[in-house]
Amino acid sequence: MGYLPIENYAVIGNLRTVALVGINGSIDWFCFPNFDSPSVFAAILDERKGGRFRIGPASADGVVYKQMYWPDTNVLITRFLSDQGVAEIVDYMPVSAPRAQTGFHGLIRQVRVVRGRVAFHLECYPAFDYGRDRHETELVTGGARFRSSQLSLALASDRPLTQDGSGIVLDFSLGAEETLSFELHPIEPGSGDQPIGISEERCATLFAQTVDYWHSWIGHCTYTGRWREMVRRSALVLKLLVFAPTGAIVAAPTCSLPEALGGTRNWDYRYTWLRDAAFTVYSLIRIGFTEEAARFMEWVEARCRELDGDGGLQVLYRIDGRREVAEETLAHFEGYCGSAPVRIGNGACKQLQLDIYGELMDSVYLYNKYGMPISYEMWSYVRRLMNWLCINWKREDEAIWEVRSGRQHFVYSRVMCWVALDRALRLADKRSFPADRARWLETRDEIYDEIQKCGWSEDRKSFVQYYGSESLDASALIMPLVFFMAPTDPRMLSTIEAIRQPPSQRGLVSDSFVYRYNVEETPDGLKGREGTFNMCTFWLVEALTRAGKVDRGRLADARLIFERMLGYANHVGLYAEQTGPRGEALGNFPQAFTHLALISAAFNLDRALGGEK
Repeated sequence: MGYLPIENYAVIGNLRTVALVGINGSIDWFCFPNFDSPSVFAAILDERKGGRFRIGPASADGVVYKQMYWPDTNVLITRFLSDQGVAEIVDYMPVSAPRAQTGFHGLIRQVRVVRGRVAFHLECYPAFDYGRDRHETELVTGGARFRSSQLSLALASDRPLTQDGSGIVLDFSLGAEETLSFELHPIEPGSGDQPIGISEERCATLFAQTVDYWHSWIGHCTYTGRWREMVRRSALVLKLLVFAPTGAIVAAPTCSLPEALGGTRNWDYRYTWLRDAAFTVYSLIRIGFTEEAARFMEWVEARCRELDGDGGLQVLYRIDGRREVAEETLAHFEGYCGSAPVRIGNGACKQLQLDIYGELMDSVYLYNKYGMPISYEMWSYVRRLMNWLCINWKREDEAIWEVRSGRQHFVYSRVMCWVALDRALRLADKRSFPADRARWLETRDEIYDEIQKCGWSEDRKSFVQYYGSESLDASALIMPLVFFMAPTDPRMLSTIEAIRQPPSQRGLVSDSFVYRYNVEETPDGLKGREGTFNMCTFWLVEALTRAGKVDRGRLADARLIFERMLGYANHVGLYAEQTGPRGEALGNFPQAFTHLALISAAFNLDRALGGEK
């Protein structure tokens, strides 16, 4: 069948896991029961061995494919238009209460013909445990069962299925206004040969409940400014990345989608990075969503209780809080479009990334301000972490981009250490908490002076990537966003202009799109190149927006870049991590970084534009 472009997928989910649904009606990525569980369908990583669940027209000749979300929901419609007629698949995953053990945990695919008579072909080929675990296929009344050593699933169907090797197929046709539903759900251990599937009436009820859930949730959005549909879609994407049972938030729901086709920059993002999750909480709080922040704070507090001695927090965790996220290679998978290696797990869990304390403390501060006052117990952990940071902030680390070329004194990490202490001091004063104020204040000011001295290059007239370097890094754009630098400070404006130069002039911007850093000038321990980094492009928008309060030209530039970037969302408003040289989506998909940065940029740009239209 070949690989679809990454941007030709949409996503559905149930706040435990997601499925990627191609515009051709094929589910090519599905880990079950959780985000970080082994895959059941992974054709996006190996079209022959990965497994898929496809429903589509029996003949693709002359078919036009369209995809859209039911308005203000994560219920997906994939539509097929042809001379035979018009048909569609409604894909959704019912959402259960956060800690519920009962209810429908699986996905539902309802096929419907709008007009004419359309012939369909269905194929379901599970490949359990990333294609490593063999399974038995059993045809039964009402569908089929797939049993592997670790997981068993049932596919319910009112039409008799045909076994094809370890999978099943079905050819069927429907006339106008006829529907047929298929449900994929787990078989509970010890359930024996109990009937599988649910009635059409139950499907209708679950559909209505799912739509109602998403309508109710997005109804709490307080954002009413420009680009409202894109902001709300980004919020819906971020909500899909929340693991409801624990409150953890994953960075992305996929693994090993490449940052360059054929390259080796392929990582597993199905875990909770403190940095990514804290940024997500920040963006959701800005537009009225505080429940997710409360749950994430509970999750963080649980991690703090596990701290050993005077140790700090880990960079990333599994969604249930486990610390071990061992990285391994799936050598039997060829990778998306041949982009090997395919990695699961993530070795960055062993890295030192001092910036995580800044992102975390910024979110704690905002949650205390806009959500609920934090508890004394939570403050005791904050106090302990800040004291640890006062001792350890001078260490070299791997920083936000998780380089594998060795530790450096990264400027971004130093800035976020400053943010951590600054927000802790503000919070202590606001709540009259006991704190080592003198120590924190002295350390905060020492960090500031050091950055201005060691992180600034007179030759480049810019802040640089790390002390002693002459290379630029787009992470410097965070400085005015976190109030480390005034947005109109000459050093900040000069840094922005240096970054905005094209790579041929040692800058980082190509047609408004921003690279993280120049991989040829600053090797990161990895081979190959990568695309422009979408979050950094939105950071540029926000930095220009803040500078534009006194320079309307920069504000106009910010709007132009932002609205140009909106045009690179896919057909249903989703973004991957990066944008490639042909405008294609690269990296894991959909990416929290991109969508949270879009929300923040839209919020601040809309406010800066005021009454202008």
